[in-house]
Amino acid sequence: MPATETTLIPRDALFGNPERASVQISPDGRHLSWLAPLEGVLNVWVAPVDDLDAARPVTRDAARGIRAYFWTFRPDVLLYLRDDGGDEDFHAFRVDVTGGEPLDLTPYESTTADIAGVSHLVPDAVLIGMNDRDPELHDLYRVDLATGERTLVEQNTDGFLGYLADDRYEVRYALKQRPDAGMDLLARTAEGWEVTESIGFEDSLSTAPLSLTADGSVLYMLDSRERETAALVAIDVATGTRSVVHSDARADVQGRMLVHPTTGVVQAVGVTYLEPEWAVVDESVAVDLERLRQLGPGDAVINTRTLDDATWVIAYSAPDTPLAYHLYRRETGEVQYLFSGRPALDGAPLVPMTGVEITARDGLTLPSYLTLPVGISFDGSRASAPVPMVLFVHGGPWARDGFGYDSWAQWLANRGYAVLQVNFRGSTGFGKAFTTAGDQQWAATMHDDLLDAVEWAVDNGVTTRDKVAIMGGSYGGYATLAGLTFTPTAFACGVDIVGPSNLHTLLETIPPYWKPMFEQLARRVGDPRTEEGAALLTERSPLTHADAIVRPLLIGQGANDPRVKQAESDQIVTAMSERGIPVTYVLFPDEGHGFHRPENSKSFNAIAENFLAAHLGGRAEPIADDLRGSSTEVPTGADGVPGLVDALSAHEAVSRA
Repeated sequence: MPATETTLIPRDALFGNPERASVQISPDGRHLSWLAPLEGVLNVWVAPVDDLDAARPVTRDAARGIRAYFWTFRPDVLLYLRDDGGDEDFHAFRVDVTGGEPLDLTPYESTTADIAGVSHLVPDAVLIGMNDRDPELHDLYRVDLATGERTLVEQNTDGFLGYLADDRYEVRYALKQRPDAGMDLLARTAEGWEVTESIGFEDSLSTAPLSLTADGSVLYMLDSRERETAALVAIDVATGTRSVVHSDARADVQGRMLVHPTTGVVQAVGVTYLEPEWAVVDESVAVDLERLRQLGPGDAVINTRTLDDATWVIAYSAPDTPLAYHLYRRETGEVQYLFSGRPALDGAPLVPMTGVEITARDGLTLPSYLTLPVGISFDGSRASAPVPMVLFVHGGPWARDGFGYDSWAQWLANRGYAVLQVNFRGSTGFGKAFTTAGDQQWAATMHDDLLDAVEWAVDNGVTTRDKVAIMGGSYGGYATLAGLTFTPTAFACGVDIVGPSNLHTLLETIPPYWKPMFEQLARRVGDPRTEEGAALLTERSPLTHADAIVRPLLIGQGANDPRVKQAESDQIVTAMSERGIPVTYVLFPDEGHGFHRPENSKSFNAIAENFLAAHLGGRAEPIADDLRGSSTEVPTGADGVPGLVDALSAHEAVSRA
């Protein structure tokens, strides 16, 4: 069935609140918990493990919603994190699921909580980093879960990036950036701090401490030193003896591990080159992982485990299968289906994803992912027919695209587009040389990789050169702006979501708690403190070349974004407007780095969908009332998107009523 005859999947089913998400089991195995809407806002719900119909909300957030929570080891107590309007000043709240009001454990203005330790050996307290004393540095506190009283453990006067404690909350290690942008791992000794691991700049994004065993005898690290890809390494703390737990020549181990709930010993390690794979380290879990493979060809993730390790919560998904949750009982091998996270997508025309290797012009292999509309096939070398394509660029850039269910890819494919997601140089996960090849290459060879991927798609019949859009968030938004300024006619249009336009102001306005990492940014993006570096930042800023834009551009921005400030979008919109270049600018006053309120996400995607349809020719649902409940503002360019002027008028009328 061609895409033109395929049912349009409602945007609400893809981007509205999930029915259930982040399903967990309490350490004692008595409760199941999950995130679910309460009056349209995500909150934490809890139910007896044997009576899910008795579920009830234990939080009552009425604004932005809760997206991160976890159980403590104090019976019936969990923690959740919440910020205001996307400002990323996350506070940590404690709630007793048997009743009572939540307690803010970090009740200080302009403070971002960093959960540093939750242990079954110290069930009545947690370790939390707080930057209320100095916004650039997190001091470490032990916080009583019953009273909220905090006790200072470490005052961070040394510029440490963070601490690592054992399960008895004894601080054992600290991490610090060096002036050369390398890292030092320091161990606590009787005399003070002593450098125990020296990490050079080239290894600094792929070498880091992860965890200690419960008894503190073994330190687990990701380590790419003296190798290309990061391995999981175990270090005997007493002797310094090192052993490789697992490595893969194709891709980094990136912290995807199965760890015993009481001993802290690593039992299995996950690696993803094109598709995720588990490697068994401890044979005691081999049969369990084999049973979970029977769920299907997708990915089974162990969300949580009970303290006695008898019961696991499993989240299973595949590219064409949204998350579904199961309860796994180890003794019997029973896998009990619980529910789908998005039942509205059951039976929807979702499509597979294909991992492909694209060769850049200099020979570098770019692991990438191709998602095609219904009715279009790809045999490994050629698509059955060309269709319009969206080059969807990941953020970071020190991150990666992966294999699995992706609501954005499914949405765009359902509208008739091929979707190409490229791990360009600078991405992490494929070895340190791959990452460092992107140093100071913003809008240069990093952009060349994206252009080469488009050429690959054209050469392999996926699309035609005149029907390609570029779209992405954060760095992906920057790549969009770079695409429309540095290569003005390479793309039919662009969608920039919270992307920086001026690399000088980007680096000048980073959050204060990022400043200890500034040397990394200077080395990898460009150093504003040197004449050469400042010139590079100017040259690589899309704002410098705004007058080159000739293709339609849609920009989305959160007003409270602490990473990419609103000024980044304001600047390029102003520059384009002054030159008479059309641009559509969508602003959300209650959002930050990305759009997390489902009303806002649906609103922006409704606008983006109609924008893409106008310039690429794909399918679109009308915007209609998809702005309802959102905070959408369009300071300029509403007439650049079909139906947006009328939708805004209706939205404003409802808001006034």
